[in-house]
Amino acid sequence: MKRLYLIRHAKSSWAEPGLPDFDRPLNGRGKADAPFMGRRLADHGVSPDLILSSPAKRARKTARRIAETVGFPKDLIRFDETIYEADVPDLLAAIARVPDEHDVLFFVGHNYGITDLAQWLTGRNTGVMPTCGVVGIEFDRLSWQGLQEGSGRLLFFDFPKKHHGRSE
Repeated sequence: MKRLYLIRHAKSSWAEPGLPDFDRPLNGRGKADAPFMGRRLADHGVSPDLILSSPAKRARKTARRIAETVGFPKDLIRFDETIYEADVPDLLAAIARVPDEHDVLFFVGHNYGITDLAQWLTGRNTGVMPTCGVVGIEFDRLSWQGLQEGSGRLLFFDFPKKHHGRSE
């Protein structure tokens, strides 16, 4: 059994207009939302065997804040540059490279790829994943390779504004 938690990076800052997209940091809300969602996962007993993230600054910071909250060593987070600006086939390829010894994977990425992947894997229209949104998906299989469209069972879809009444 494999469980995949697709996580969209937390809210990023646009305070420096000339800053390259890859280098945009989290804003104040993003800095608060990442550990909030980490606590939500921890409260439900969710703990990763591996965290795989885009190396873009906002994704990296999201992964580290969530890792700290769920008790995953930050130095064991893996960063994969192919996740940045990736589409569904690229994201599936990144997941397929995860060793099968890891049954619970936290996967931190970007829209629209992360939303498209969640919908493709579950066969459900979840709508656009908000910043720091988490989609939990379970697969009745032993390998990360060869995931098929609609093969995942949606466990939950959670996001900060669901609890704080904020709009994106």
